[in-house]
Amino acid sequence: MTTHPYPIREIAGQAGVSAATVDRVLHERPGVRASTVFKVRQAIVDLDRQQAQLRLSGRTFMVDVVMQTPDRFSSAIKAALETQLPTLLPAVVRARFDFRETARPAKIVKTLRDLRHRGSSGVILKAPDLPEVVAEVDQLRAAGIPVVTLVTDLPLSSRIGYVGIDNRAAGATAAYLIERWLGERPGSVLIAISRSVFRNEEEREIGFRSTLRAASERPLVEMTDTDGLDDSVRARTVARLTEHPSIVGVYSIGGGNRAILEAFAGLDRPCLVFIGHDVDRDNRELLAQQRISAVLHHDLAGDARRACQLIMQFHGAISGAATTAPSPVQVITPFNIPPPGPT
Repeated sequence: MTTHPYPIREIAGQAGVSAATVDRVLHERPGVRASTVFKVRQAIVDLDRQQAQLRLSGRTFMVDVVMQTPDRFSSAIKAALETQLPTLLPAVVRARFDFRETARPAKIVKTLRDLRHRGSSGVILKAPDLPEVVAEVDQLRAAGIPVVTLVTDLPLSSRIGYVGIDNRAAGATAAYLIERWLGERPGSVLIAISRSVFRNEEEREIGFRSTLRAASERPLVEMTDTDGLDDSVRARTVARLTEHPSIVGVYSIGGGNRAILEAFAGLDRPCLVFIGHDVDRDNRELLAQQRISAVLHHDLAGDARRACQLIMQFHGAISGAATTAPSPVQVITPFNIPPPGPT
């Protein structure tokens, strides 16, 4: 039996399952799916991390964070949010997490529909901009559950706000840096995208292409549909490098940067300039080793805090209109890496 200091109903609320299911998992009884067992055990870990919130009294908000993204980024978001939860007084904000690296749209829709039926104070969402996802966001809003989009937006939905960087400006910044670094040296640039259905990646690409086109006629090579996962990124990069021997630089929009560099090294090909996104655990190490040139970053903790505040404002817990503004784009080099947050 798993030992823990929490009432079964507390674990059930954190995991989003019934108390009976939690009891079966804790007593290791058969008949529970492996994914549900993992969810219950993860809920206990999350409660451990949020113990300070459990001891507080006040109006409580349970916020659900739903993201389709590689683990390296979801872990960074989770750590950033948990640093902010104790600062959101006088309310008590707790968080549940539903992260997946890949997912069919129907899976994400089902997750959102389950939250609508189960109940939630609000949803912080990173999901592809697809009609079925937008429709479910609208259903959540109609049920009184606000949605804040994080990092990538669903502008045609009834979400109450978007939190993240100006993605077109980020793409333009990447183009400026790459063209400055390459200068007169010939060669093409690889644009690596995880999924074309993510609006943030589309907007970054638009900003990048338009800015680079205005500065030069440098050829661009696109790579997409890898989900930012290392194995698929590595294989696709090898294929692109083989097809296009002129590639000398990379703008990595969708991640998997370690795998991209491994593909260059495996083919004994130079990468003269490499711009990525977000100071996650991989990029922090690659920057420190000076294997990538720069990372475009934004304050994840500030974004997480603002997302929670928007949900609290929606419910009238704090005053002020629910407004948002893009986070500033930060250019991080090997010489100004921000200190790591808690893990």
